[in-house]
Parts: sequence; structure tokens; C-alpha cells
Amino acid sequence: MPLKRLLRNNGLAFAMFGVFAGSIIVMSVVGWQHENNELADHGQPSQGYAAYVASGNFVEAVFENWESEFLQMWALVILTVFLYQKGSSDSKPLRGKAEQDTSSRISIIRAESWKKRGRAAWHMLYSHSLGLALLVLFIVSFVLHAAGGTSAYNETALQHGGEQVSILRYMGTSQFWFESLQNWQSEFLAVGTLLILSIYLRERGSQQSKPVGTRYDHKTGE
Repeated sequence: MPLKRLLRNNGLAFAMFGVFAGSIIVMSVVGWQHENNELADHGQPSQGYAAYVASGNFVEAVFENWESEFLQMWALVILTVFLYQKGSSDSKPLRGKAEQDTSSRISIIRAESWKKRGRAAWHMLYSHSLGLALLVLFIVSFVLHAAGGTSAYNETALQHGGEQVSILRYMGTSQFWFESLQNWQSEFLAVGTLLILSIYLRERGSQQSKPVGTRYDHKTGE
């Protein structure tokens, strides 16, 4: 059956995005309830669900986490181009070339026609498309975090008679960088921990683990 085959062939993606969808929906509901409790404590009218989801508080909460996730994934993809970790499944072999380094290359300079040059330019872009996509997602999340944070900051300032700020000014505040760095540090800690633990520990059947009987310092191609 096509549906059964689709689910089997894409089970990991469906599971990940399914958990994501469920989590962000529940997050929005409990966040909305928490926000209305805060408003009630200050004697203010409650906020509708749609208004909360579009509010700076929710946008900030979502994208400050997305920002750190895409940053750590981009960093891992780019750093594994240049750096090595002996025994890690995420590292290229210490000696020799990996398959990623030996793929065909099309030279723009040597191309004799505009058509070939266009193909060469597209090939060059595609050869770095994973890193570029993750970098763009990080930048977009970073900007939306700043925009949501600015809106939330100004709303609080308005309630307390404080000064309104622009996005650029908000990005210069300690609050903005505290929000970013509290997530960045945890993401890089988690990635580094998995990187090291996967050298010495095993999880049978997982692609993130080396075979159970493999020595901790063994890596194909070393």
C-alpha cells in the first residue's frame, strides 16, 4: 500500500515532526493559560488564543529556541568539514579522503559556455546547500527572536511607563543576549556530550551508534 510504504520510508521524519507539532501546540496552550494568569494577577483583561500566538512573548519563546537549534546544527555541519574527532561516527577519517571530499567538481572558470557556467555555479551552490540552508534558518530565527523580544519588551515597558526601544537597541540589551546564550550553551553541551559518549558507548540498532562489538577507537578509514 502506498500510504504504508510512505510511512515506513519516512517514519523518522514523521515521528520528529509529529512530536514537534504536538509539543508546540501544547506549548502554545499552556503558555496562553500562563499569560492570562499573569494578566489576571495584574488586574488586566484576558487575551485571546490567536492574539497570544501572535504576541511578542510567544514569538520570542519559540524562536529563541529555534535559533540555538539551527546554530548548533550549522556549526556541526561546518566544523566537521575541517575538524576531526577520533573514534566518532560524525567525524571524517583521520587519514585519506572521505566520500564527501571526492565528489565530482565542475569548474566555472574552465566552462566554455554560459550554460556550462550556469551548471557549474548551481553545482557549487548545491555542494554547500546544507550549510547555507541551516545558516539561513538560524538567521531568520535570530531575527524573529529579536522582533518578538522587542515587542514583548515594549509591551512590558508600556505597562510600567518605561521607554520603548527599537529592534537594534533591544538586540544590544543584556536580556536579549542572556536569552540567546542560555540556549546556545545547552545546545553545544548536548552535541559535544553526544559526540564523546558515542565514541565509548553503544545503542544497538541506532545509526548514531557504532556496532556494539567495535572498539571505541575504531573508525572506518583510519
